Amino acid sequence: MPRPAILLAAGAGTRLRNQAPIKPLATVAGKPLIFHAIESLRAAGVGPVTVVTGYAGDEIAAALSALPAVAVVPNPRWAEAPNGVSLLAARDHVAEGTLLFMADHLVAPALLHRLIQGGQPAGGLALAVDRRLGHPAIDEADVTRVRTRGNRIMDIGKSLRVYDAYDCGAFLIGPSLVAALSALVSPALTDGVQALAAAGRAQATDIGDAFWLDVDDARALALANAMV
Repeated sequence: MPRPAILLAAGAGTRLRNQAPIKPLATVAGKPLIFHAIESLRAAGVGPVTVVTGYAGDEIAAALSALPAVAVVPNPRWAEAPNGVSLLAARDHVAEGTLLFMADHLVAPALLHRLIQGGQPAGGLALAVDRRLGHPAIDEADVTRVRTRGNRIMDIGKSLRVYDAYDCGAFLIGPSLVAALSALVSPALTDGVQALAAAGRAQATDIGDAFWLDVDDARALALANAMV
């Protein structure tokens, strides 16, 4: 069966606003950033794709309208709640093994292949992680950090002081993450990951040397255009 994907594209993208008014539509190598994300998913054999929108949702939906096997789900709470609420907006599209990805990330299909090949724990999730600490393409002040023990996630968050990996923004998920987020009032994705990690059901999958880049500000956009 096809492996479905959920792509989160609801944020306001304020750190990139002076370069692109709508971050998922920022141009990288002549193509909107979100198109690169969808193409990487398809190159990895993943689809159909559900895109969760918020800020400039109509404009993003219009840009995606000509693409096959892409559905759009709005998150009406995008301005007031963290990104876990965006996933909850698409809960009806979550099945075991769904690939969850961020619309502002560039990744090589090889990264997604490695994530898929690594599988996920029963009733849990797997997160693609990069163990190349200090990599020059990473914004150390903004990246989400992960502390692991072997291939088990022990903790996750941007403020971790002890960590051994970076969160690459690609997950294999199932209904268990939806349930964990649903139990919280206004959750971020990391809250759900922490809940599953506490139960021993959050796996870290090493991406090796696969390329990825979080395009979150002007520096990263310039780097993306230089590298892609």
